[in-house]
Amino acid sequence: MGSSSTLSSVREIRRLQRADGPAAILAVGTANPPNCVSQEEYPDYYFRVTKSQHLTGLKKQLKTFCEMTSTEMRYFHHTEELLDAHPEFLYHDKPSLDARLDIAAAAAPELAASAAAKAIAKWGRPATDITDLIVSTNSGMHAPGVDLRLASLLALHASVCRTMLNLNGCSAGAASLRLAKDMAENNRGARVLVACVELTVVNFRGPEEAYPHRLISQAAFGDGAGAVIVGADAVHPVEHALFEMVSASQTTIPATDGVLNMQLTEAGLDGHIFTRELIPLAAQHIEQCLMDAFQPLGIMSDGTKWNDMFFVVHPGIRGIMDHIDGALKLDHGKLAASRTVLRDYGNMLGATLIFVLDEQRRRMEDEGETGEWGVMMGFGPGFTVETMVLHVVASNLHNKN
Repeated sequence: MGSSSTLSSVREIRRLQRADGPAAILAVGTANPPNCVSQEEYPDYYFRVTKSQHLTGLKKQLKTFCEMTSTEMRYFHHTEELLDAHPEFLYHDKPSLDARLDIAAAAAPELAASAAAKAIAKWGRPATDITDLIVSTNSGMHAPGVDLRLASLLALHASVCRTMLNLNGCSAGAASLRLAKDMAENNRGARVLVACVELTVVNFRGPEEAYPHRLISQAAFGDGAGAVIVGADAVHPVEHALFEMVSASQTTIPATDGVLNMQLTEAGLDGHIFTRELIPLAAQHIEQCLMDAFQPLGIMSDGTKWNDMFFVVHPGIRGIMDHIDGALKLDHGKLAASRTVLRDYGNMLGATLIFVLDEQRRRMEDEGETGEWGVMMGFGPGFTVETMVLHVVASNLHNKN
């Protein structure tokens, strides 16, 4: 009898520990470092700072890669002065990992704090009300790391529960938000701060005549940080749920682990992007991922059109967006939030998706873009597809916080 009573009590305790409603996105903030280079000027800039102006053939290839991205502007923490102080960064065969990680360890928390401070201000509650912190970066490998320094910069409570995600590539933003959803829904009153911060100083290097394809990463990636406050059961009138996080899933496409990969080496973060295989990959599987996400929820039938939904998709490069448009037969402008972020900032790895989320929010708030149901998708090494179904809380989206 005692055992049965205890079990009943534990179940009741567990029920009370859970939130009543779904997790929701309560606020979003973004930030970039001040050093900005236009994509048009980037080939000249890159070959000048890497002392490689004599490699005219490679410079022509970089111009082609830059045009492929559809990006117009990128932001970087590293400057010409910093690169001049670290000539070892330019060479693939010289050890430089320690110096790169030290620079990122100092700069990443500052950039993340800038984005997080904006999200907290929009949220409307004090930073000390944050109960959980998820930090994702491909730019750091210290312990204690970015999470602890960020918690200190924001003056978070000492009891905040910290989680670090490293080397999740471009799917890091989506993976972090999936984890935040579970935390918020399984812990009543939890308020989760997600911060994704990326600095390309860890993988910047000069051109190599033997490996011209490595210029793709130099043409595509930029620096940035995104922050999101996630929580269930919004406290009115202070909090305003923007998007409810209805479901989340992860799919790994078989036999694709060699298409996109990354690893830390003595010469910094390195990896391979096989664009010919990568560009069509997401499009080939996206409809099945969407069907798998929406059908179990009972909110769609076989007649549902993808154009009825809004999309928050990690853009990668322009070719990926073009293939997704074609595969789903999307109307012109349906991926506008993704394309706008890609144009204005480039690919900021895990942080990019948060920029797209903020751009979609802005379009709904400021431009009256409509849509009740939507999907957020991230793509990363594996090849991994992260899918999250979103539902607009219309009454609150137009109540600007």
